[in-house]
Amino acid sequence: MLTAWFRLVYTIIALVALNNLVTVLRLLTTPDYLTVFQPDQLYAQSMIYLRAFRNHWYFGIIFFGIHLVFLGYLVFRSNYIPRILGVVLIITGLGYLLTTLRPYLFPGINVDFARFTFYGELIFMLWLLIRGSRIKELN
Repeated sequence: MLTAWFRLVYTIIALVALNNLVTVLRLLTTPDYLTVFQPDQLYAQSMIYLRAFRNHWYFGIIFFGIHLVFLGYLVFRSNYIPRILGVVLIITGLGYLLTTLRPYLFPGINVDFARFTFYGELIFMLWLLIRGSRIKELN
């Protein structure tokens, strides 16, 4: 249940973040905004919303990383999904957490851990697509 709640929190934060992108699109394409604001004002507002998107998105990734760590633990404990997938999901979640928290915990290191660890999600997805349908129903 806790894993699902973290995923739900991430989804809500991601939707709020995406609303900032929609606002930028509307600012730059709605004729009323183009006539009311000066171009410099319009671009400044757009940049504020783009930065707000980035901040919200990275904040949401914290919850997504926690979700993946918990999901990896559940997969590891299950008897019908290979344990290695659980380990891979835990590593993926930790990669997301380290990438998001790196500027605060390790400001001198310039490594994007998620660039190397996101493959765990892809591996789990492919396993679910290929072998997941063959899982027998538990009674």
